[in-house]
Amino acid sequence: MMSSSKQKILVVDDEESLCEIIQFNLEVGGYTVDTAYSAEEALQLNLPSYSLILLDVMMGEISGYRLARMLREKPETAHIPIIFCTARDNEDDIVTGLNIGADDYIAKPFSTREVIARVRSVLRRTDNKKEKNDEADVISYQTLQLNRRKKCCIIDGKEIELTKKEFEILALFLKHQGTILSRADILNQVWSNDVTVLDRTIDVNITRLRKKIGCYGNHIITRLGYGYGFE
Repeated sequence: MMSSSKQKILVVDDEESLCEIIQFNLEVGGYTVDTAYSAEEALQLNLPSYSLILLDVMMGEISGYRLARMLREKPETAHIPIIFCTARDNEDDIVTGLNIGADDYIAKPFSTREVIARVRSVLRRTDNKKEKNDEADVISYQTLQLNRRKKCCIIDGKEIELTKKEFEILALFLKHQGTILSRADILNQVWSNDVTVLDRTIDVNITRLRKKIGCYGNHIITRLGYGYGFE
């Protein structure tokens, strides 16, 4: 059974009746839920599409611990939150699960209300972390946006083509708005791996950058004897 929720959860447990109970209650809570009755079955699914995985520990040939390790080792699934739901509730088991990279650990027997509360809590933490990362990746000034992950500059919704050095200079200026940076500062941040760079090279790149970013070029100021800044 599938719903229209954006957040999709996978429940992996060899107890089919328990899977169905958890699935029903999570779907009532507004989530899209799939189930798998073994780790092997789970591995046949499109795992990167899930927002969270509820995982039993004691299952068939591939245990929940082993599956969790496999998920953490692959870049496409390493970020997916994992909550262990298991009857193995001694301290060593809990520590093992958390050390593998689990985001939470629920001991059986548990109430469905507790499961839903834990799921919401983990997803909330994950969403907040993602938002902070996304915010850090994008530097904005009015209608100018610099996406450091995608390496693109957008002004008024239109992408502006910048060279690698122009992009890095603009990112440096936006990150230190209101601060005058010396040529030495710019050189160390943008050309740190290059052997020889003349002051003239920095000046030329900044002149080209000013022209490319239109009206925002006027915000790149020169302080004679000191350097450049963005105000």
